Amino acid sequence: MKKEPAPNFSNARGHFLTITRHKNLVAEGCFKVGLYRQGILHDLSKFSPTEFMVGARYFQGTRSPNNAERETIGYSSSWLHHKGRNRHHYEYWIDYNMRPEGEDEKILIPVKMPGRYVVEMLMDRIAASKVYQGEAYTDASPLRYYQGGKASVMMHPQTRALLEKLLTMLAEEGEEKTFAYIRAHLKKKL
Repeated sequence: MKKEPAPNFSNARGHFLTITRHKNLVAEGCFKVGLYRQGILHDLSKFSPTEFMVGARYFQGTRSPNNAERETIGYSSSWLHHKGRNRHHYEYWIDYNMRPEGEDEKILIPVKMPGRYVVEMLMDRIAASKVYQGEAYTDASPLRYYQGGKASVMMHPQTRALLEKLLTMLAEEGEEKTFAYIRAHLKKKL
C-alpha cells in the first residue's frame, strides 16, 4: 500500500468543481427526460464530510478519487459510503437471500432496479465520461467504459439488459434519440 496524500486546498477546490460539474450534467440529463427530483438530489452524499474529504485528499482530476484511495489503502471508504446511499448504483441493489435448499448460508443476489434509477445510472455514466474525457468524449464513451468493467457480473439481468440497451442506443443514435426514447417509452414506467 502507498502512503496517503496530505490534504491540500487546491485539491479540495478541484474536487468540488469536478463533482459540481458532474452533478450539474446529471441534472441536465435527468431534466431532459423528466426526472426532476432525481436530477436535483443526485449525488448529494458526495458533499458530505465522509465522501468529500476523501475525494479532496485523492483528487487527480482525470479519474475518480475512489480508485486512488482503493490503490492506496486497499478499499475506498468513500465508495462504501456512497453506494449505500445512492439508488442509481446497481451495488445499492445487492441483497442477500437464503439458499433455496433451506440451508442457513446466505448468498448475495442482485435485485432488479426500478427503471427511474437505471435512467439515472445512464445519466451518471454519461456525465462521468464527459467530465473525465473532456474533448475526447463521444456518445460511445459510456458504452466503452461499461464494457471495460465488470458491472454486469452482479447486476440483475433485467437491469443489465435495460442499461445495455440504452448505452447501445446512445452510442449508435446519440443523446437526442435516446432521451426521446426514454421520454416516450420508459417515462410511463418511471
